[in-house]
Amino acid sequence: MNTSKARGFHPMIEWKAIPWRKLERKVFKLQKRIYQASQRGDVKLVRGLQKILMKSWSARALSVRRVSQDNQGKKTAGVDGQKSLTPKQRLTLLGELKLGTKASPTRRVWIPKPGMEEKRPLGIPTMKDRALQALVKLALEPEWEARFEPNTYGFRPGRSCHDAIEAIYASIHCKSKFVLDADIAKCFDRIDHEALLNKLNTSPTIRRQVRAWLKAGVMDSMQYFETSEGTPQGGVISPLLANIALHGMENRIKEYADTLPTRGGFGKRDNRKALSLIRYADDFVILHEEITVVQRCKEIISEWLKGIGLELQPSKTRLAHTLNQYEQEQPGFNFLGFNIRQFPVGKYQTGKTSRGNRPLGFKTIITPSKDKLKVHYDKIAEVIEAHKTAPQAALISRINPIIRGWAKYYSTVISSEAFSDLDNLTYLKLTAWAKRRHPNKSAGWVVKKYWQTIGGANWVFATRSEGKNPMRLLKHSATEIKRHVKVKGESSPYDGNLVYWSARMGNSPEMPSRISKLLKKQKGKCAHCGLYFRENDVMEVDHRVPKSKGGKDSYDNWQLLHRHCHDTKTATDIAKTKAKEAEIIERVERAKAIAKAYAQGESPNLRQYQHVDVPGNKSGCNSAEPKPTKRLEKVKDKWVMRYA
Repeated sequence: MNTSKARGFHPMIEWKAIPWRKLERKVFKLQKRIYQASQRGDVKLVRGLQKILMKSWSARALSVRRVSQDNQGKKTAGVDGQKSLTPKQRLTLLGELKLGTKASPTRRVWIPKPGMEEKRPLGIPTMKDRALQALVKLALEPEWEARFEPNTYGFRPGRSCHDAIEAIYASIHCKSKFVLDADIAKCFDRIDHEALLNKLNTSPTIRRQVRAWLKAGVMDSMQYFETSEGTPQGGVISPLLANIALHGMENRIKEYADTLPTRGGFGKRDNRKALSLIRYADDFVILHEEITVVQRCKEIISEWLKGIGLELQPSKTRLAHTLNQYEQEQPGFNFLGFNIRQFPVGKYQTGKTSRGNRPLGFKTIITPSKDKLKVHYDKIAEVIEAHKTAPQAALISRINPIIRGWAKYYSTVISSEAFSDLDNLTYLKLTAWAKRRHPNKSAGWVVKKYWQTIGGANWVFATRSEGKNPMRLLKHSATEIKRHVKVKGESSPYDGNLVYWSARMGNSPEMPSRISKLLKKQKGKCAHCGLYFRENDVMEVDHRVPKSKGGKDSYDNWQLLHRHCHDTKTATDIAKTKAKEAEIIERVERAKAIAKAYAQGESPNLRQYQHVDVPGNKSGCNSAEPKPTKRLEKVKDKWVMRYA
């Protein structure tokens, strides 16, 4: 028996030669079967398929690739200091993957919270633990995707913040409601381990491995600390475990809705529909027309959270109304960076009931929140201040990604006014930047140097370039406002509808415009392997003809590839280039040898310089019989060609 094969190590194979397309299809097929079995409630089949998946060489290879090649944090080391693995090290790690091994402590690093001075901890596992977590996640995620509640949107494949916002809009756009806007205090840090493991209710092998990760402890500044609660932020499997711990909140609220008295013409189903809980990670909102119902829901959720060691954070929990002022609270609420509020309007602007036959007297407006507007502008101003003496091109290249990402995130709601205000504020800041650089020049001279009219657009902050494409600063207001379409009910990427999910990926507001266009052009498939792009795939833009060989930076020359496909293609291109260079060098050397022979008055034997076909080349199988070899001979001070 081959021992390396028994340990999961595929013998006699190189990392670059692994057939990823075949592996992806094999693993996804198993995941679809796990998802379908979980939907049917067939626990025995789910456990059996998970066991097959985790023992398969294909799943292990994919797990190693995702943490050591695809993942953005592949260059971040754990406590063992190992990072940026070579192909040989990846194969070695692949052979060492085995569930049930002792977990290493995580390395704690502190990162600042966005827009705040407060920092939050990240726990970085070792590369081996990351690969094992990715392997377990491949098996657990399809099972739980079939079980998760429909209005859970955080850290789930195929779901986003924008789906959560659309779910809120669908709940309130025809009726004003009271809202409980709540946040769970230190959710990741305080989850009860035993409650989580009991809820996980999985096979003994996975349970022991998950327990080992939870109890592994952390290393902070060379000091070891035990972990008796919480899941470390930064682990591959941590977001899934947090979602599993919080699973059941919506169902508990729906159970309460069934106990509410029904009104004339309405039944229990309408009661369940009228009461909504929409959750994104540890933030959630509860919506209902009656304040007493919302207050009771707050008590129910507080009691439910105690069962997993959690509680609501009072400073971030408030009761309000979407249309009217409630006690001291202003109408509306903020959620995921958006401000959601209803305004009373006249009959020409009012929304209408779901049947469209009765005016509501109000309109639901969703805009970027004031806090996020300020944080974004402060970031732009900070970059401008940091580039006082930098060239204009450097400033533009630094600000453009900030503007593009922020504007794309808010491009699904009513953001036109906010975009226009930000453009004006940015213009004023840039004017001060330009005047400071040229204190002795007139305002007209400064404007002419830094602002242009391009394509009918005035006041464009752009470089003066002789080329056709000067570098220009993006405007927030140039971003197209387009309504986001919410994900269908309980749909999941594991349901096998790859066409639907690839189309959604291309239309995602958080997807960069260049990648979005290429996705649509390629019909959601990788140009190298031909597989559909999926939620967790890392995509990269490749030049068909390299720029070093005259290829242009244009959509005609771009193609979208998986990161690992891009690595394979690049390695192949380099090998071909080197082979071609070697062939050219060989021909040059051959020509030099012939020229040298002529210069010395010798008659070179051209047969030894003829090209010899490599073994296996069958291009000349059916060619005609070769002609006799010719030879140069000197006759009476003249060179003549004769047959040998």
